[in-house]
Amino acid sequence: MADRQLDFPTSIGTSDPTTIRLLGQDLAGDLMGRVGFGELAFWLVAGRRPGPGEVRVFETVLVALADHGFTPTAIAARLTYLSAPEALQGAIAAGLLGGGSRFLGVTEDCGRFLADTLAGLTETPTDDAGWDAVALDAVRAARAAKRLVPGLGHPVHKETDPRTPVLIAIAEQEGLRGPHLRLFEAIGRVHPQVLGRTLPLNGAGVCGAALADLGLPIDLLRGFALLARTAGLLGHLAEERRRPLGMDIYRTVDRNARYVPDDAD
Repeated sequence: MADRQLDFPTSIGTSDPTTIRLLGQDLAGDLMGRVGFGELAFWLVAGRRPGPGEVRVFETVLVALADHGFTPTAIAARLTYLSAPEALQGAIAAGLLGGGSRFLGVTEDCGRFLADTLAGLTETPTDDAGWDAVALDAVRAARAAKRLVPGLGHPVHKETDPRTPVLIAIAEQEGLRGPHLRLFEAIGRVHPQVLGRTLPLNGAGVCGAALADLGLPIDLLRGFALLARTAGLLGHLAEERRRPLGMDIYRTVDRNARYVPDDAD
């Protein structure tokens, strides 16, 4: 019996002894020095080369999500590096594994919430009043189901997340302020009527809306947040080498630990 011809089709990359092909291009001759990393990341996922405006919005998102101080992801990376300084990849992985519903994952959760809401519409609103009506129904439905509205509120920025208006303005400048962003803005306007308090639209949420308006797959939006945060974590680890804090963080918790029985009041 003849050997079966093996075939593994891919539109990403291939190589032979003299050439590397990426996205159908010659890596060395067509891409290196000609394409920025943000443009390449978009292209790899979307399967199409983005326009200049799309690159600007996309890279604005990456910058917005790169770091937010001593978040649990950064602390996890620093403490893992303290324990295993020989395994940089382990420290970065530890930080990325903490990207979930409270940190970083909001980008995807918000994009999904907005996309699901839009999918249920029979027609797209044409003015703020129409968007407000859609948003009001969505917030009411979330509250009735006892679910949080992703992208509302922030543990630090209690009134305004400084990233949100900047990203919306850039999307508007580039003609990319689409239905997801418009719905997200409407949620910001109407949610006090339902929740009885005013919360800011957070940066992670607006990033999810902007990425969705770029046509990127909703199921992969968290990946872009992790891509951005990888740069931030690498920065934290570089600083940990220059100015170590991991041991102080560990000792502060360890030296102040107090035994309390599980059944204690």
